[in-house]
Amino acid sequence: MPKPNSVFVCQSCGSVHGKWAGRCDACGEWNTLVEEAKSQNALPAHKRKKGRGLEFVDLGGESRDVPRLTTGIAELDRVTGGGLVPGSCILVGGDPGIGKSTLLLQATGQLAASGTKTFYISGEESTGQVRRRAKRLGVSDTPVSLAAETSLTPILDGLMSQKPDVVIIDSIQTLWTDQLGAAPGTVAQVRACAQELTRFAKKTGACVILVGHVTKDGQIAGPRVVEHMVDAVLYFEGDRAHQFRILRAHKNRFGPTDEIGVFEMRETGLCEVPNPSALFLDGRGENSSGAAVFAGLEGSRPVLTEIQALVAPAAFGTPRRAVVGWDGGRLAMVLAVLEARCGISFAGKDVYLNVAGGLRISEPAADLAVAAAIASSAFDMPLPPDCVVFGEISLSGDVRPVGRSEARLKEAAKLGFTRAIAPSPIKSQENDNSALPIIAIKTLTDLIRRVEASSDNGLDHPSSWAA
Repeated sequence: MPKPNSVFVCQSCGSVHGKWAGRCDACGEWNTLVEEAKSQNALPAHKRKKGRGLEFVDLGGESRDVPRLTTGIAELDRVTGGGLVPGSCILVGGDPGIGKSTLLLQATGQLAASGTKTFYISGEESTGQVRRRAKRLGVSDTPVSLAAETSLTPILDGLMSQKPDVVIIDSIQTLWTDQLGAAPGTVAQVRACAQELTRFAKKTGACVILVGHVTKDGQIAGPRVVEHMVDAVLYFEGDRAHQFRILRAHKNRFGPTDEIGVFEMRETGLCEVPNPSALFLDGRGENSSGAAVFAGLEGSRPVLTEIQALVAPAAFGTPRRAVVGWDGGRLAMVLAVLEARCGISFAGKDVYLNVAGGLRISEPAADLAVAAAIASSAFDMPLPPDCVVFGEISLSGDVRPVGRSEARLKEAAKLGFTRAIAPSPIKSQENDNSALPIIAIKTLTDLIRRVEASSDNGLDHPSSWAA
């Protein structure tokens, strides 16, 4: 019986199936199996040609340190670890219309203006469309080499003859190679094109930046192996209802993976935000209940954001828990601790939590700020307007110290805050040398007592919020 010449590959996860099915057994997605030609088996060992041997070097040998290419955009250089590394391949993903092409076109213009040989290849737009955007962004006069092509073979042939320093491919899902019979955008085409472009970057020393689309789940479309091939994976995040965008590193072989870059979208393009805390706290009401200012960290940068909570009677039988910008499971844990350790009942009450400005927070240090905002809303008593809050809550109700407290306090003092609601310092000397006086909170019960005391005696009563 002849062997089948085709297989069915899942377009979501890349798993291979022998026959078609409506649902992928690996990832559970429906209608994602596409038929592709089966790759030829490798030749037997006795028929293979003998190649040259592999050359090994000592681990302690010297290698030439190539300087990074600074883009001229400080926020982008911060996320990449100090600039673009020659010979690296970077994957930039994000929602449609979030500003990926705008940011990379601005970076391309800055690089070309500084003398870097830069090429921009668009597979989604024509050269005329890219030129109109470049004119709007003010980079149309920079010496950027522009092309519109989707076939990989002429792209590689043209780049090999030009010897570029930086190459932008917008986007990887539009490229195709004639060596495969699959349609453009399929798993096989994305994987093959990304592999060839990564090999080109390593061979020539050029920095290749690939733009990738994302799925409805927020993941970069295509096989996960593409993220393993490249050297860095950057996600461009943001809410279209807000004017700012966040560039976050999820993988970086040449720098930290927890840095963020903050940009503001304007008519003339993306502008850098050197002080994100002032942007996130802009327009904040000082005397509203259910709001707490959280002193967090994003990479090496302290960022202050406002956490808003609302506790209201449930309109229906089942209370609702809605979270925007934080982990829903973490909110359930904080509510359980408040109910079990502090005696606050949330039965028959809806709880809404929102991180103002659309920022996504994943740091455990936000536990205390969330609990303070919920308690403030439950008692309808605002927190002191000059206080920042941070600390991690355990299941026993204890409040634990968090890392880099001094950097958080310095950022808060710079923005005019005068007190901090935080866990007790590990050493007594830290409180004396800190940038702000600390209202020490040992357990979550201490916080609730202070909120109750301020509700009974007034916001600035000494027994409630004395440092």
